[in-house]
Amino acid sequence: MSSIPDSFDLVVIGSGPAGSSGALSASFFGKRVALIERAKAVGGAGINTGTIPSKALRESALLLSGSRARKLLGVDISLKQNTTVGELAYLSEQVQQALRIQTESRLQQRRATMFQGEGSFIDAHTIRVQRPDGSELRLHAEHVLIATGSSPVRPPEFPFGHPRVHDSDEILEIEEMPKRLAVVGAGVIGAEYACTFAALGVEVHLIDGRDSLMPFLDGEISAAIVAAMTRAGVHFHWKERVVACTAPPTGEVQVTLSSGAVLSVSDVLVASGRSSNTESLDLAAAGIEPGQRGLVPVNAWYQTKVPHIYAAGDAVGPPALAATGLEQARVAVCHAFDLIDKTSTSILPTGIYTIPEASMAGLSEQAVKDS
Repeated sequence: MSSIPDSFDLVVIGSGPAGSSGALSASFFGKRVALIERAKAVGGAGINTGTIPSKALRESALLLSGSRARKLLGVDISLKQNTTVGELAYLSEQVQQALRIQTESRLQQRRATMFQGEGSFIDAHTIRVQRPDGSELRLHAEHVLIATGSSPVRPPEFPFGHPRVHDSDEILEIEEMPKRLAVVGAGVIGAEYACTFAALGVEVHLIDGRDSLMPFLDGEISAAIVAAMTRAGVHFHWKERVVACTAPPTGEVQVTLSSGAVLSVSDVLVASGRSSNTESLDLAAAGIEPGQRGLVPVNAWYQTKVPHIYAAGDAVGPPALAATGLEQARVAVCHAFDLIDKTSTSILPTGIYTIPEASMAGLSEQAVKDS
């Protein structure tokens, strides 16, 4: 390990979509890059607990439940009663593994140095890596990209220690198919899982304190989605908050709403937003003060108040999508290494990317194609 240099042009904390994108972008331009990941596998929530698993589960649900074949020439296919979520997750596991291998391979090809461990700031240019075996490394960074992702918010009124009260990460690990599912939160995650389980024949109740689905959407689009979900069997409870959740060792979970209504369900999924994974970074040591839910404040170039430190992806907040995180990290890296037109006032201006001849020196034709 002593042969590994401890000084890098860019240290990236987190290997999710944003982190991997930033590391690959910088290494493409010949920068010395370190990528720190506390989990055993690369990919963050995008590959391991969020985007990919949820989409693969939905695809499996639509396929195996026969939802796409019902009413086609009179065909009616029903899912077997003892089907488990684990069986439905088979496709997801295969896709996840393939993407992990692909990501690791690309990072190795670009010669990014990967460290497993918990990254935190000692000062604005020094990153501590606390490794699983208890040892510690210190890396010097000319630039830093924070891409630590986010985790589900766990409101205190829900007993998450109970095996049938889940957050959006845990729902993928349940063994038994719910009979009746209460989904708390009608945002993107809540709506997606509500649709998935409804396709599997589960009785789904979607609870939200607002009066519309995903209000950031155009009103007609939101209404059309609600109509489709209603036809699929989703029951909506608008302008309702969960004031209590009682989960006995046996029997059904009781969910008490602000109106006084009580829902008896077999399982509860809480999708009440996510918070940035910055609590262990010691941002104060770098001179950065996080915002609400641990979000890292950045400017249009994803630069923090400390000029050489950037952040991208879920760590900076909405829209918190894998695709936007990828582009945010690219913008951050291009800005950090003067590969971008800094005079532009647009967040993602067209044609701002420039590749200085010095940066192109030594790059093979295949490397350019792979970019």
